[in-house]
Parts: sequence; structure tokens; C-alpha cells
Amino acid sequence: MELANGASATSTKATSAANGEREDPGGFKLKFCTVCASNQNRSMEAHLRLSQAHYPVISFGTGSLVRLPGPSITQPNVYQFNKVSYDAMYKELHDKDPRLYTANGLLNMLGRNRQVKWGPERWQDWQIGIPRTDHSSDRGSQGTEGGVVDVVITCEERCWDAVIDDLLNRGSPLNRPVHVINVDIKDNHEEASIGGRGILDLADSLNTAAKEERENVGPVAFDMASAASRASFDERVPEIIGEWQERWPNLPATWTLAWF
Repeated sequence: MELANGASATSTKATSAANGEREDPGGFKLKFCTVCASNQNRSMEAHLRLSQAHYPVISFGTGSLVRLPGPSITQPNVYQFNKVSYDAMYKELHDKDPRLYTANGLLNMLGRNRQVKWGPERWQDWQIGIPRTDHSSDRGSQGTEGGVVDVVITCEERCWDAVIDDLLNRGSPLNRPVHVINVDIKDNHEEASIGGRGILDLADSLNTAAKEERENVGPVAFDMASAASRASFDERVPEIIGEWQERWPNLPATWTLAWF
């Protein structure tokens, strides 16, 4: 019986490792948000990897509509944000042309996405600071219930611009600092996978520094996330990104400190 239980435990660990999960070290974790144009490929790959590492994470797209490749460049598959689930998209494309959408990787991508959350969300529709009570089944949702994050990572410069412009237009009602970092990733499945690994490495580096500064400042003050309590961490971020950039030279990064 012990042998059977031991084999089961080993099998469970092996399955978790195969699925990309890693053990949860516990302790403080920064909250992350990943963003691309359609909340489909790059942001969702990063969302999955961060959630597998037990980081609180949410994700969005900045486009006006969700656009996926179709049978020709003039015939994309177009969906509305917040209204069509990944599962519905998967079933529709599978019914349309399973061979085409298997070959171009869309069915595999949507299959992954529907295991992460319900459907694509639009950044501009996000009500920052409003509790996300209807997202408890999303991967990485634990810790993001309050509707705020510490770091936003975009995957394309135009998405970074859209996020910065939107935050400026909102007028910083919470007066809460947020780091907005762009990691430029080409929009294909292979580059998204590489970019996801790079983003996880960056998240680990940022979180290590945040934990150190939290100990120095004091957990209560640091967790208030005010400009003063986070100043020592905020000052370290450019150096952290510079060191990370040396490890990931093919993922050009841009950074700014913005406000919620």
C-alpha cells in the first residue's frame, strides 16, 4: 500500500513537472498583468507560465476586436472581447476547418487558453480597483481579487503605448504606482513560448527584489503600495531589467513607472 501511495505521489509530481508547474515557495508575491493585442497568444502564454509559478496574474488585450487568422489574410476570424469564450472559438474553428486550424496552431492555442480562463478581456474595459469576484476559476486569480496589480507586462510596443495612454486618461484615481514593462515578442507560437519563459524569469527577478525591500520597509507599509513605501523597490527596477536584458538580448524591453 505504501508503495502504491509512493508511486502515486511520484506520478503526481511528474505530471506537475510535465505540465510546467513548479512548487509554490510561499511568501510574498508581486501581482502581474500580461497584455497583447487580442489576449490570445503572447499574453496568454505568459499568463499560463506565471500562474504555473504561482504568481497572481490576470491578462488583457488592447485591440478593438479579437482577430485570429482565417483562410486568407482578408478573411480573419473576428470576435468581441468579453463576450465570446475561448471554448466557443475553439468549437467554431474546429467545425469550420479542423485541418487548417490545427496546422496553423490556432486550435492548440485556444485549447490552452480555455484551460486558463473563460475568454479574452479588453484592457480598456478593466475596472481597476474593482474586485474581480467573477474570475475565481481563472488560473492565477488568487491574489488578484482586489482588482489591482504591481506590474503590467505588454508584449508589443503599440500595446505598451495603449496601456500608458489609457492610464493617463484615467487620471490615477488610486494614486498607486505600477510598473509597465514592454517585452517585444513576435506574434507567433514559437516566439510566444520563448517570450513566456523570458517574462517568467523577469518576474522572478522582480519578485526577489520586492521581497527584500518588503523586509527592509516592513510588510504592512510595503503592502499599502504607496509611492513612499514602494520607493526603494521602484528604484531597483531599471537595474533589474538591465540585468535581465543581458540574459534575454532578443527580447527588447522598455519600462516606465505609471499610476493607477
